[in-house]
Amino acid sequence: MADRQQRPPQRPPQQAAAWQQQRGWVQQGGGWQGHTTWQQSRTQNWANDHRTWTQRGGYGGYYIPQDQFSVSFGIGHFFRMQSRPTIYMGYPRFYYGGYSFLLVDPWPGSWSDDWYDTDDLYINYEDGGYYLYDRRYADIRMAVTVEM
Repeated sequence: MADRQQRPPQRPPQQAAAWQQQRGWVQQGGGWQGHTTWQQSRTQNWANDHRTWTQRGGYGGYYIPQDQFSVSFGIGHFFRMQSRPTIYMGYPRFYYGGYSFLLVDPWPGSWSDDWYDTDDLYINYEDGGYYLYDRRYADIRMAVTVEM
C-alpha cells in the first residue's frame, strides 16, 4: 500500500477550538449527526452516511505537530483502542498517542461489534483532514477530529 501521508498545515488553537465547539464537521458540509450511544454510531448504509473532509467543507480542527505525528501516527503505526469509545458531544471519543479523537463518521455495520479492540487501526492525515483506518478494511476511512 502506498504511503498516503501528507503534511497538515497549522492553525491557532483558538480557531480550532471554536470550530470544534460549533461542530464544524456537521455544519459545513453535512455529516453524521451525534448520538447518545455507541450502537447508534453504527450505520447499515456506509456509502450514504459517511463524508470526506472535502465534502464537509474542510477540516477546521487542531493539527498534530509533524514531529509528533511521525512518531505515533500514519500507516506504519498500528494500535488498538482496547476499550469501546465513550460518547462525547454525541460522537465516539477515544485516546491514542497522547491525543483525544472524535469519530465524526459512523462505523460500518458490516464490522464486528468489537473491531476497536481486535483490529489493527491507524490514523493518517490526507485529503485535508484526519482519518481512522482499520487494516482489515483498508478501503474504508472514517473521519476523525483531534479533540481539544
